[in-house]
Amino acid sequence: MESDLTHARAARMVDRLGPLPAAVAEVMRRVPRERFVPDGFRDVAYEDTPIPLPFGDATISAPHMVALQLEWAELAPGHRVLEIGAGFGYLAALIAELVGPTGAVCAIEIEPALTREAARRLAASASGRAVRLRNSDGRAGWPDAGPFDRIIVSCAVGDVPWVWFHSLTADGLLVAPLGDALGQRLARWKNSRVGGSWEYGVSCRFVPLRTVLPSDI
Repeated sequence: MESDLTHARAARMVDRLGPLPAAVAEVMRRVPRERFVPDGFRDVAYEDTPIPLPFGDATISAPHMVALQLEWAELAPGHRVLEIGAGFGYLAALIAELVGPTGAVCAIEIEPALTREAARRLAASASGRAVRLRNSDGRAGWPDAGPFDRIIVSCAVGDVPWVWFHSLTADGLLVAPLGDALGQRLARWKNSRVGGSWEYGVSCRFVPLRTVLPSDI
């Protein structure tokens, strides 16, 4: 059970982010970010800043960017969601709260050490216990768990793998940072019967999507 201080810190974080969809604000108040940051960063867990993870160059996104990802995904109870780039599992836990017990959350993380840590932290959180986690190359998606109503990508991509599009439902949404290490924009693909279209939002900075190299095998 979370302490009153934890709830107060989470509430202040959300208030500082400005106007948010009610459901997004509520889950960000309810899911303690401090559970999903490295132990040495708990004092700054509710600051609006990205936090480095101890494996590779991965980070936990700043709260304002997490809120924007959730807002753009337009999540609703019952949705099936795939996250690419799970990190320590914070976004996956928030998604699980938004889609509820009738929904499903599948999260992919390529770094084995991060996958193990995410599994541990999600298992300790009521919000994350229903999340399915896989250690694999995100470019391959998770076809046998789809189709997905939503795909949320937490790493930058220059080109979107075709399997992600094919894993969406007919009216599904894909939210991803498009670009390279020099510049990215948050983008949203809306599926439709005539092929779908992209919508572009704010500039952002995510770690590039890592793929499996021969040295990883």
